[in-house]
Amino acid sequence: QVQLVESGGGLVQAGGSLRLSCAASGRTFSNYAMGWFRQAPGKGREFVAAINRSGSSTYNADSVKGRFTISRDNAKNTVYLQMNSLKPEDTAVYYCAAGGVFAQRRSLYDYWGQGTQVTVSS
Repeated sequence: QVQLVESGGGLVQAGGSLRLSCAASGRTFSNYAMGWFRQAPGKGREFVAAINRSGSSTYNADSVKGRFTISRDNAKNTVYLQMNSLKPEDTAVYYCAAGGVFAQRRSLYDYWGQGTQVTVSS
């Protein structure tokens, strides 16, 4: 089992920045690819960004390219999502996830955090 706890969400004005963190415990963190997903009210959970086990490869959804950066620190068992130039449409609950495959498909992730709310005001 892997336990994931997100933090860093909050209320920010459009154009602002936030950094989300996801702390992992349980099994060896570096054995897992990590992803960030988000779910806006009334919508499905969508892929945001992913990073492979070593941190050498990342992939972002088109909607956040150039604005969001995923990174990880395997020594601290933590994955991050730096979000810049935030827009009101980025408002959602953000979830981190751990899986055995570096992917954007939600079903390939085995473990999920409880989520952290990000609200961007216009």
